[in-house]
Amino acid sequence: MDFKLMLSTFGMVFLAELGDKTQLATFCLSAESGVKLPVFIGSACALVLTSLIATVLGCEISKYVPEHYIRIGAGILFLIMGLWILIFSNGK
Repeated sequence: MDFKLMLSTFGMVFLAELGDKTQLATFCLSAESGVKLPVFIGSACALVLTSLIATVLGCEISKYVPEHYIRIGAGILFLIMGLWILIFSNGK
């Protein structure tokens, strides 16, 4: 097992998840329900499943599409989602 890759992946995902909407949604669900364990288990399972999907798709897509194009596509997708949020948030 490549521990350097594992630790760098952990660090990158951990930092990316701090303060994002998933963490804030988990925070709100925990505050609203007043219980910790079910919210933690549900949130952790969701993160594991989305990470599994991203890992499997990333490996499969990289067999057919060069990394450079994947990075460009991801950047364009982030820009589109950001613009979508800005345009359709209705000032909220």
